[in-house]
Amino acid sequence: MKKKLIIEGDRVQDVGYRLFLFDIAESYGLKGFYAKNVDKNVEVLVEGDDILVEDFLKEVTKSYPPYALVKNISVKDYDGPVTSVESFYRSLSLQQLTKIVNVGLDLLDGQNKLLEKQDLMLGKQDLMLEKQDKMLEKQDKMLEKQDKMLEKQDLMLKRQDQMLEKQDLMLKKQDLMLGKQDTLINEVRMLRYDFRSFMEERFAKIEHEISLIKEKIGLK
Repeated sequence: MKKKLIIEGDRVQDVGYRLFLFDIAESYGLKGFYAKNVDKNVEVLVEGDDILVEDFLKEVTKSYPPYALVKNISVKDYDGPVTSVESFYRSLSLQQLTKIVNVGLDLLDGQNKLLEKQDLMLGKQDLMLEKQDKMLEKQDKMLEKQDKMLEKQDLMLKRQDQMLEKQDLMLKKQDLMLGKQDTLINEVRMLRYDFRSFMEERFAKIEHEISLIKEKIGLK
């Protein structure tokens, strides 16, 4: 039996829907499975024994991924080719790896931009310090010449303190940004680790199943 499913909803993509369906298809031992995003929907092709396909359809029309918002699932007959479960798994794995690599590249690009902004801010701070040094030199000369300028110098010192307070606030914000950045990096690392563990477990399972099949057909 071959069937085609069209899953429609407000949020059916980028919620792990294809992996969710693949796990169910694999658990029922379907022969063929393929899922892809089309427009805002998810289209699925399945092939297998009649009872297994019917059981698969019953489950996927009642249960959805946690973050999916599904409006309708239509089921149609299909007579075209269907990719094997193993081939789809390899294709999906490559797609997920590509997404992870792209996320890593985007993160590195964001880090580089943040470092550039930090360098620019440090350059401005150095310029401000140079200007403050010049102001202090002038203040020293003014102190030597006029005692009355002391009051004005005190006012300038207060403004300098305010500038330093603002600089401290800027540094605190930078530290907060770096902390969020470290958190994001750790989350990406954990995602890579979890996905790697998932991939290793799946490949091990497939290798085990292939070994059993070979034993049954006398190839091993």
